[in-house]
Amino acid sequence: MHRLPVHPRQTGSLMSTTASNHDNPLLDFSDLPRFGQIRPEHVTPALDVLLADASAAVERAAQPITPASWADVVEPVERATEPLSRAWSVVGHLNAVADTPELRAVYGENLPRVTEFWSSVGQNLALYEKYKALHASSDFESLTGERKKILGNALRDFRLSGAELPEDQKPHFAELQERQAALSKAFSDHVLDATNAYAYIVEAGAEAQLAGLPEDVIEAAREATEREGKTGYKFTLHFPSYFPVMQYSENRPMREAMYRAYVTRASELGPQYGNGKPEWDNTAVLAEQLKLRAEEAHMLGYNNFAEVSLAPKMAESPAQVMSFLEDLATRARPHAEQDWKELREFAANELGMSELQPWDMTFAAERLRQKRYSFSENEVKQYFPEDTVFKGLFKVTETLFGVRIRRDKADVWHPDVRFFRVENQDGGLVAQFYLDLYAREGKRGGAWMDDARGRHRHTHGGVQTPVAYLTCNFSAPVGGKPACFTHDEVITLFHEFGHGLHHMLTRVDELGVSGINGVEWDAVELPSQFMENFCWEWDVLSDMTSHVETARPLPRELFDKMLAAKNFQSGLGTLRQIVFSMFDMQLHTDFDASGTKSVTELASEINERFHVVPQAPFSRWPNTFSHIFAGGYAAGYYSYKWAEVLSADAYAAFEEAAQSASGSVLDQATGMRYRKEILEVGGSRPAMESFKAFRGREPNIDALLRHNGMTPGAAH
Repeated sequence: MHRLPVHPRQTGSLMSTTASNHDNPLLDFSDLPRFGQIRPEHVTPALDVLLADASAAVERAAQPITPASWADVVEPVERATEPLSRAWSVVGHLNAVADTPELRAVYGENLPRVTEFWSSVGQNLALYEKYKALHASSDFESLTGERKKILGNALRDFRLSGAELPEDQKPHFAELQERQAALSKAFSDHVLDATNAYAYIVEAGAEAQLAGLPEDVIEAAREATEREGKTGYKFTLHFPSYFPVMQYSENRPMREAMYRAYVTRASELGPQYGNGKPEWDNTAVLAEQLKLRAEEAHMLGYNNFAEVSLAPKMAESPAQVMSFLEDLATRARPHAEQDWKELREFAANELGMSELQPWDMTFAAERLRQKRYSFSENEVKQYFPEDTVFKGLFKVTETLFGVRIRRDKADVWHPDVRFFRVENQDGGLVAQFYLDLYAREGKRGGAWMDDARGRHRHTHGGVQTPVAYLTCNFSAPVGGKPACFTHDEVITLFHEFGHGLHHMLTRVDELGVSGINGVEWDAVELPSQFMENFCWEWDVLSDMTSHVETARPLPRELFDKMLAAKNFQSGLGTLRQIVFSMFDMQLHTDFDASGTKSVTELASEINERFHVVPQAPFSRWPNTFSHIFAGGYAAGYYSYKWAEVLSADAYAAFEEAAQSASGSVLDQATGMRYRKEILEVGGSRPAMESFKAFRGREPNIDALLRHNGMTPGAAH
């Protein structure tokens, strides 16, 4: 969904509804959400009120007699639509982290209503004319830079929402939006259901089948069966259960079975209904999405949906994106070929695998890593108990950005959720955040940051502080021991916290461009990927590790091995991301969803062209590619690599400071400059301007290549 004058997911300063409405927790905006009291039956009545109020405000603003001014048009619309955005954001969040049949049903029933409202706002020609008149008026020059940016974004988004379409075409365009929203929800539901439905059971007494698996993984599998009143060991397709099997299990048939189940989820190769039809199959869902996106693009006068997607981004054209990806692929390919050659030779010579199968790759790679660098990821994991990790993460944040992080109290949606506050050095509240770490039934996979409330200055004075949701899917504590994170999970945590800092440390008072709002989507990953770099610094890890049993910090010798292995198979990893990115871009440029070529065939062709590792013929990974079919990254997955150029170059400033100033990458002077020029300004100016303000120049790719060990002549 395009960003309208007030984006459907934005939240901010809200006027509390009347006391009579406080019986419905979704209509109480006086403070944080009352998660413990929200029930599915509250959703529809709350939306009845909020949609009516928002529609009335839009209608008043669009009236001919309403002056085309900020105070008479933009402000009232924002003030009236914020409660709708905030309440629907709460419902959407619960649908993602605490899914129940009842909540899923009521979310699905109301999704068309909310989508229809935002479509009607985006297509409201009279309201669009008010924004254009304000933009062209003498009052425009007296507006702040933030408000000028909001107006410019709004005019663009009106056009992308169909405001300039002939009136007789607008109903159909709105139908396209509603149908796409429904398909996105269906795609996501199918992935979750297919993931939840599968289990690989190892019976009690057959423990020999568990050879190679770490003790905590085995214990988690045992506890999973115990919760169901059974014996044995239950392994699932949720990542904390699935991935250790791929990485460590010596049981090759088990690896194969779980791999096949994982890569055929939500496809025609998955479980069948009693009538012989596939269950939770996304094949038709994604095909229809592609057709509707192409139709939307053509209605708006674009050649393809990729051009629509890039309109609000840094990249200028699909051709520019594909050229960027092809250049990166060319640089990475020699390293990937060497990675693949070494892995196959090792598997043949050391593991007796004359032919490396897809379900063997992660296992063989872990064994090769252990032999080459004399450590295992599970060995490293024991040094990262969660409380110690958070102390380290918070120390980095506090040192660099001049804040303090403390535990706080709030109503939460699950007992495992924790709540924190971010303060200035004088104790003044800056922001707050929820932390939901562990994988569980009814929770979407992956990791993400979302805004619970945005920073905004009230019209009556005072500032509403931002609040973030930080969600991961890590392994929960088992066997009475604290949860321990793999180093990759630590990196994921730092990544999502970087998004959170972008949202929480903004100093912009206008909701439409505070935090991540208004930031070009291919730059929004800069602060998240930037934070990942600290996970490879001895200054950081020496203070955020403590062995779960001995309490000893990470040995320098082990850290040096980790650092030596940092770019282990980075060539293969880079090509994998390029395949995803190029597949996404080509899907949305010249692929005909009605043609004879299937999405699976396109994925295979892209893989064959850009990767060095063959794709399993039964793989249906596009059917679970939620980023582009359910997560807002359509024709935008390239953003991860695009923003990695920015983030690596930004981090290089801290490396330079360590060499010339403080002797440490935790250099507060550089950190405060980064906070001021990148984090605080949010979307109030173009991302390139913010980068140049911090770095003093435009970005270049050198730092990224260096960080990935892909500079000419680099040891690999």
